[in-house]
Amino acid sequence: MENKNKPNEITEEILDEMDDVLTEEELAEEIVTITMDDNTEVHCVILGIFEAENDREYIALLPLDGPEADSDQVYIYRYDEDESEEPILENIADDEEFALASKAFAEMMEDLEAEDTESADSDSEE
Repeated sequence: MENKNKPNEITEEILDEMDDVLTEEELAEEIVTITMDDNTEVHCVILGIFEAENDREYIALLPLDGPEADSDQVYIYRYDEDESEEPILENIADDEEFALASKAFAEMMEDLEAEDTESADSDSEE
């Protein structure tokens, strides 16, 4: 996967929620490399591909290395696939579109956390 883009910031609160939702095994299965504007490569975990209210799909990536990994950032890109099902990532330049994508990402993470909590609750009842 290649993309030349600046990261889009997401709040630290959402990053904390991700720690509770994704296991290390799940994270290891979903690693991709993206190329930034300055041609540096960043290894990222795919947190999810999700749809927003505008009926577009987006992908959320968590950087694993470099200075990006030390920041509280998740990269969100517009997501599509070409005819051969190869991923296409596009920058989100419009603030309104980014707000929709960010909201959809936050909702996806909340849903995953709720499912994880329900699963843990049902496991403890057994």
